[in-house]
Amino acid sequence: MGRPRTRDWDELRRELLEAAGRLLAQEGPQALSTRRVAHEVGTSTTAVYNLFQDKAGLLRAMFLDGFAALERRFADVPVDGDPETDLIALGYAYRAAARANPHRYDLMFGRPIADFHPSDADLARVRGTFDTLVRAVDRCVAAGRFAPTDPHDTATHLSALVHGLASLELRGALGEGEVADHRWRVALEAACRGHHAVTWAAVPG
Repeated sequence: MGRPRTRDWDELRRELLEAAGRLLAQEGPQALSTRRVAHEVGTSTTAVYNLFQDKAGLLRAMFLDGFAALERRFADVPVDGDPETDLIALGYAYRAAARANPHRYDLMFGRPIADFHPSDADLARVRGTFDTLVRAVDRCVAAGRFAPTDPHDTATHLSALVHGLASLELRGALGEGEVADHRWRVALEAACRGHHAVTWAAVPG
């Protein structure tokens, strides 16, 4: 294969990542080799090496691209509306990202490939998605909607909740269509109610 024109590299990179994701989702980790991925796209392994260096580089790109897609979803969520509504919208953005790319979701938050371990630098690089959630929680606290607390603790709770919901839905365990929608809504609204600020009335002695 000749070297693609410069403007073609981004397209080829995208096609290779999509092919790798399909193989991982449909056939499992054992199908994910540089040769097989190249074959799926109709190119050579040389192109894969030029773009990603090796299989580990391909997996790293899938991992980082998954979080980049999540960041784009989060960036579309308002940060100047009702703080609790905006926070819940982040939960739905997380759901949309997981449903759009379930194979990348597994690689981002699970370990479908035992020998793939993101570096500390890569983990620091993708932390921005969690920081977005922390800021959203902090807005709820500042507005008096949530009880005063460390926003990192609340963000961790909410992150665990949406991760669990998304994992169940991707495995077909949350129901279909409106049933899954209902369960997401109930869970997110209940979680927010659990963090609401409460003024306790004095109880007569």
